[in-house]
This record gives sequence, C-alpha cells and structure tokens, in this order.
Amino acid sequence: MNFKNKFWGVLYYLVARHFPSATMFYSFGTNKIRNYVVKKMLKKCGKNPHIGRKALIGSGLNIEMGDDSSIGENCRVNNVVIGNGVMMAEDVLIFANNHKFDNLKESMVAQGFSELRTLYIEDDVWIGARSIILASVNKIGKGSIIAAGAVVTKDVEDYSIVGGNPAKVIKYRTDN
Repeated sequence: MNFKNKFWGVLYYLVARHFPSATMFYSFGTNKIRNYVVKKMLKKCGKNPHIGRKALIGSGLNIEMGDDSSIGENCRVNNVVIGNGVMMAEDVLIFANNHKFDNLKESMVAQGFSELRTLYIEDDVWIGARSIILASVNKIGKGSIIAAGAVVTKDVEDYSIVGGNPAKVIKYRTDN
C-alpha cells in the first residue's frame, strides 16, 4: 500500500466514515465528501458511488465498484467486485474467507484461515438489509435480489430472488 492509499484510508476511517447519513437534515452534504474519499481509496470506482455511514471496507485495495452502486450503512465488505447499479442495504456482511478446521489434532484457532476469495456481484443486484454472504459464495448473478436477513451459502443465479437461512430460490424475476 502506497502513501496515497494510506492517506485516503486514514482520512476515511478517522473522519469521513463518521459523517452523518445523507438522509439526516444536518448532513450538509458531508456524504459527498465521504463518497469522494472512498472513490480515491478503492482499487477501482465508477461514477456516482454511494457509501453509507460507518461502512467497513478494509483498505479499499481489494474492492472494485461500478457506476451508480452503493454500500449501505454499517456494511462490512472486502475482496469484492461490485457491478453497475448494485444496491446494498444496511448491515450487510460479506466474508472473504473462513477458519480452517480440517485437522482434528490441532485447535481451529491454530489452523489459520482459508485463502481469500473474491466475490463477484454482477449488475443490477439488490442485497437486502442484514444479509450475510459467506466465503463459499463466488458470484451473485445479474438482476438478482437477496431478501433481508438471508444467509447466502452458495452462488446466486441471474434474475433469482433468494431468501432464508440458508438462502433458497423463492422465485425468478421475469418480463411481464
């Protein structure tokens, strides 16, 4: 990580992350400053990003974000490629790895972590509030919807609506 990335990261975590929500009458446009700082911080960022208050995005170097996409308040994301027009509600958790647990002769805490994986969220996806996407997931398909509170354990097909724990297909989006 170079000086530029460290600078924007420090500015985000010490100041911009704590600015009021855009919906608060006293925000005075500070959300625009937060979005600008994050745009500088991310590996790649499209036009018109929206980053919610108190979102945890690591160093930003493992996150790519398309045009008109958002990361909601209090979200925790890392190692993710976000397409265009993605809406992520509040409190979404995206895990990039898991604890190793294969060796019964060694405690799990001593076995470390699995390899980091990258999650690909395709265009026009809506991820509901308090959803959890586990490290076993590689792709959230185009045009899909993840219901609020869902626990996603496997890839989500294009144009599907999933919900529950574990998340299952509820129905598919179709042209009417």
